[in-house]
Amino acid sequence: MEVQHKSKFSVIIPTYNERLNIALIVYLVFKHLRDVDFEIIVVDDGSPDGTQDIVKQLQQVYGEDRILLRARPKKLGLGTAYIHGLKHASGNFVVIMDADLSHHPKYLPSFIRKQLETGADIVTGTRYVKDGGVHGWTLMRKLTSRGANVLAQTLLWPGVSDLTGSFRLYRKSVLEDVISSCVSKGYVFQMEMIVRASRKGYHIEEVPITFVDRVFGSSKLGGSEIVEYLKGLAYLLVTT
Repeated sequence: MEVQHKSKFSVIIPTYNERLNIALIVYLVFKHLRDVDFEIIVVDDGSPDGTQDIVKQLQQVYGEDRILLRARPKKLGLGTAYIHGLKHASGNFVVIMDADLSHHPKYLPSFIRKQLETGADIVTGTRYVKDGGVHGWTLMRKLTSRGANVLAQTLLWPGVSDLTGSFRLYRKSVLEDVISSCVSKGYVFQMEMIVRASRKGYHIEEVPITFVDRVFGSSKLGGSEIVEYLKGLAYLLVTT
């Protein structure tokens, strides 16, 4: 189904050691957004595996105006990666997504269609409604993620079903406003973004997605991230 939308979309993809994934994710974005005006902004945090070399090769194929490489010298955090990418975004809408293929670009037309139909400020992918889900996770990780969301839902009442997801479409001005008020880093950052947006009264819509565990490379979620999540939850409970 074609998606008719006169806006331009800036797709920000933070990367660290995603040499094996970045070419495929770029190909799939181009495949699924054929009738859409968009650019891809890759924010690479000094990957030692040659991710930037692959992106430069992709620029030769697709054009430097369609794929922007905005590298940083080292790992500086997810939140600052989005801020860095935003500085270079020429679209009036911004998509944020992971490079590890856990966020399939096939859902992007649904995000754009939902925004067009509802006038939403934010469209977020959710694993926790009908037709949403996860694939490739252990039972323990499913329970941890689901438990984290239920806990946050109970304490924060944000009005969205998937707080920790990081596959979202934002009106650019809204993302700039919300991100400027966030202080969290790492795993908690996405949760703070959506809670702050909800508290500010922005119009948020959801689209069901199936989250697929990363295809190549190792997951960056560990025990320390879970501890950070709980600390961040307590912080948001006090400050929002």
